[in-house]
Amino acid sequence: MSIIPSFFGGQRSNIFDPFSLNVWDPFKDFPTQISRETSAFVNTRIDWKETPEAHVLKADLPGLNKEEVKVEVEDDRVVRISGERKIEKEDKNDTWHRVERSSGKFVRSFRLPENVKMDQIKAAMENGVLTVTVPKVEVKKPDIKAIEISG
Repeated sequence: MSIIPSFFGGQRSNIFDPFSLNVWDPFKDFPTQISRETSAFVNTRIDWKETPEAHVLKADLPGLNKEEVKVEVEDDRVVRISGERKIEKEDKNDTWHRVERSSGKFVRSFRLPENVKMDQIKAAMENGVLTVTVPKVEVKKPDIKAIEISG
């Protein structure tokens, strides 16, 4: 018997019983915002740093090889990183206890500033880390000429 009646959906739970499985979930009727197809997108972590010479994007893509990842340039200064992590094939004799690794397609886009050389982008993948390097346009320092003051 429940000590506290539930006012939400007729479920009853005992807040004093730490082992009670009948716990009210306030989000149980909410539609899921993240589908299985886009869950890999959420977990794709990308760092963007700017050095004096270039913009460098680093993406953690564990378990993917370079054939499963695309780096594209769109609309002049937008770099798009996309790919797909395939679902592991299930064997009918296997018993899954937990599935935490995400699978599916992911896409991330970054608009770079105007001071980049988009035609010289380089990408490399090593140990599951994609590194995209976009060189910057060299800022020409103005020639300063000293003028002698007469008088």
